[in-house]
Amino acid sequence: MVDNGSSDHTFATAQRLGVTSLKESKRGYGWACLKGIDHLAKSDPTPDIVVFLDGDYSDYPAELVKLIDPIINGGADMVIGSRNLGIKEPGSMMPQQIFGNWLATTLIRYLYHVKYTDLGPFRAIKYDALMQLKMEDKTYGWTVEMQIKAIKNKLKIEEIAVNYRKRIGISKVSGTLKGTILAGYKILATIIKYL
Repeated sequence: MVDNGSSDHTFATAQRLGVTSLKESKRGYGWACLKGIDHLAKSDPTPDIVVFLDGDYSDYPAELVKLIDPIINGGADMVIGSRNLGIKEPGSMMPQQIFGNWLATTLIRYLYHVKYTDLGPFRAIKYDALMQLKMEDKTYGWTVEMQIKAIKNKLKIEEIAVNYRKRIGISKVSGTLKGTILAGYKILATIIKYL
């Protein structure tokens, strides 16, 4: 678990429960993910599969089993948990998220000829494939960078339906005008960057 400036007791609770808990002082989704990857790279042994999910209650951790199944039993390199294929609790995604997600996946389909239905944060990837991607983005473009680089690196990609519920707290991205604009710009710039 990587704590990236939470204001609740997430870090202390995770530690108390024996969860490996890391702190990343730099704000940004990508910074937190890169901190976790750096920790895994220094582990012995390294894992076979890495799973990413948000810690805001919106994802269902129990669905992790079905998320990794296509990797273990189907030969997939990366699996995206698609909120659009699953059941979304009313109000779990803001209108700007729904539109931005549609726009980004539509652009990817036209520019890269791969059909994604979501840029969902709940995802699983083989550790070796993740390291091959050489992830760099430190803020809003993390998920789309991974999905574009997976295409460029010819990974076997699958999507599965996952359910999604209202998060706890206010999103720094979709919950503010500034966050929405910055995220939208970064996602679109990332899609163009790797053409």
